[in-house]
Amino acid sequence: MKLTETALPGVVIVEPAVFGDHRGWFMETFSDAQFREHGIDISFVQDNQSYSAVKGTLRGLHYQLNPKAQTKLIRCTRGVIYDVAVDIREDSPTYSKWFGLELSAENKKQLLVPKGFAHGFMTLTEDVEVQYKCDELYAPECDGGILWNDPAIGVEWPIHVAPVLSAKDEQAPLLKDANLNFTYGG
Repeated sequence: MKLTETALPGVVIVEPAVFGDHRGWFMETFSDAQFREHGIDISFVQDNQSYSAVKGTLRGLHYQLNPKAQTKLIRCTRGVIYDVAVDIREDSPTYSKWFGLELSAENKKQLLVPKGFAHGFMTLTEDVEVQYKCDELYAPECDGGILWNDPAIGVEWPIHVAPVLSAKDEQAPLLKDANLNFTYGG
């Protein structure tokens, strides 16, 4: 398993070792021991899966507030997505900066998104499944979001059409208007 830091502290690209033969392939998608070797100590408590039928579906940018903020480990198990993490820790030197990465069933990459970051993805193909682990349970009272096309963030989504959004995501506030309580602490 290869773990690679990105320009955003704590956002890590995870590339599992894939072992294949004439039958197919096998990979270990998470290893507590290997994460700990890289200084990442996480206890996941919830697995989630989403399905998007339509290319251009955009889910996010979502986060949970303290005390139920979540670290997520995201992977695409069918199709292709563009996965994005945005630093929403107001005192962080990388506040409002974002990182994006294509995740697909083919490339088998994963993205670790820590607490204090908003997360979202856009489907680049039809018929997409995404699975992710969380280290906190979903807490509706801590649920929050940021508008997907906030110009102060400037995410460069790879598809330049009107995305397919939920009613909730259409109404998400700009980052400057979001009710955040994250600190950098680093």
